[in-house]
Amino acid sequence: MIRWMLLLPLAIFALSLGVGASGQGKDDKPGFTVDKAKKQVIIDAKIAPRKLEHLKGEIYPIEVIAAWAHPKGKKAHETVVTFEAMPSAIHKALEELGLKPGTPVMGGKDEPKGPEVKVYIEGPTPDGDVRKLALDKILIDSRTGKAFPKDVKARFTGSKQVAPDPNSKDTVYGADTTGTLMVIFPVADTTVLQTNLTMEYEKFMKLDTNTKLLPKEGTPVKLILEVAK
Repeated sequence: MIRWMLLLPLAIFALSLGVGASGQGKDDKPGFTVDKAKKQVIIDAKIAPRKLEHLKGEIYPIEVIAAWAHPKGKKAHETVVTFEAMPSAIHKALEELGLKPGTPVMGGKDEPKGPEVKVYIEGPTPDGDVRKLALDKILIDSRTGKAFPKDVKARFTGSKQVAPDPNSKDTVYGADTTGTLMVIFPVADTTVLQTNLTMEYEKFMKLDTNTKLLPKEGTPVKLILEVAK
């Protein structure tokens, strides 16, 4: 009883600061935070491994910016970063910033539709500084060494709904079943964001991570989604 009475003032003080027992602020969401002033969703992530043991060392071209890690993530073998948040929760956070989802596509020649979102990875540098990288600094063509085009735009498309049970009409947010947050080419429509590249571009680009600028694999970083001005 005495121990509880001693801890009570500390608990009241923590609540007055808007901090819960988990250490998160009152506006925080699991695995990410929302900065309404900067119009950003800031997601906890890690630089993904380029080799996965179950694939026997085979390295696949990058087609995804962010996905859940293996074994949950369906695109874990071809992603830049992994994260743990629910894609549908990130979708809602983008809506909180005033965005309305567009239309995802899969394959074909149609461009995904939706408002533009700036995408950055923020992480430590070897000298202890912090660096924020845009897509053209994150990705390179593995055959030519050329940077990813600066004019490619990320779109908030939202995910297709899917029916996990073929015997039921009930649907769920598709990205929550694949763990895919953002694809570069429309290889999946169960994702939150897609770029404006159509599937036709995939054969011309064999993308890899820019290891000269990105932190080492496994390094904790922030994936920043920012409303374009």
